[in-house]
Amino acid sequence: MLFKVTIDSMVKNLIDNINISLIFLQSLTRYGFFIKRRFLDKLDKFKFSSKREAIFIFVKVLIVEDNAALTTIITTYLERSGFVCEQVTDLKQALEKLYGFSYDIVLLDLTLPDGDGLTLLEQLKSKWSATGVLIMSAKNALDDRLKGLDMGADDYLPKPFHMAELNSRMKAIYRRRHQKGAVNLIFKEIMIKVEAKEVEVNNIVLDLTKKEFELLRYFMVNKNRLLTKQAIAEHLWGDYMDMVDSFDFVYQHIKNLRKKIKDAGGQDYISTVYGGGYKMMES
Repeated sequence: MLFKVTIDSMVKNLIDNINISLIFLQSLTRYGFFIKRRFLDKLDKFKFSSKREAIFIFVKVLIVEDNAALTTIITTYLERSGFVCEQVTDLKQALEKLYGFSYDIVLLDLTLPDGDGLTLLEQLKSKWSATGVLIMSAKNALDDRLKGLDMGADDYLPKPFHMAELNSRMKAIYRRRHQKGAVNLIFKEIMIKVEAKEVEVNNIVLDLTKKEFELLRYFMVNKNRLLTKQAIAEHLWGDYMDMVDSFDFVYQHIKNLRKKIKDAGGQDYISTVYGGGYKMMES
């Protein structure tokens, strides 16, 4: 009990006094520390401190790679850029993750201990077609590249590669799939300037938290689609959503977002579907 209280106090003090990173939260949850939801709620009060912060925050990535050293390098680099990364080392683990959680992009090695990565690519395209796939492989032959791309991969990056190039290619995949290649997202009088991390309603810049920003973007790239509370929670908080006892905070985030849009003279396009979730659509 004393150890748990010490951990709780440590997390609380860190959140109260510094702009704690998502990477730190992930490291705690990986080692089994239970971070109370009230502490997670406090984290959301932080605003964007710089326009140089990561552009693509809360983009969930599954890294399928059996080289532990390379996985660590990729994870460290991408998480510093704002991506949320999970790692597996073989096909079996990858499928378990994919059945349990949703991912925006899968980084896929072709040579895995229990089979060919192209086998997973085939399943990704048939069952999780909305997920982007970037193949990273030492197989640099033209035939291998063409086969992966013909099977539906979004991009192919031969090893070795520079982390900066990987980062840029992943951003491009996300833009093509979720923003139709656009730098800004526009819906009626609402405009999200993705790279600047700003939201304007009737040319008025809103003061949003990171979670509110990502929540609005999630709604806008999924217009007219029903989003359950669980789907929204997993998108905002990742795999450690299993540690919370309810999704009440989703309602609070949506309530705050609605108020800020209305205060700027915008309309509320987020409809509540009772028993189902929420949907962003023209009123």
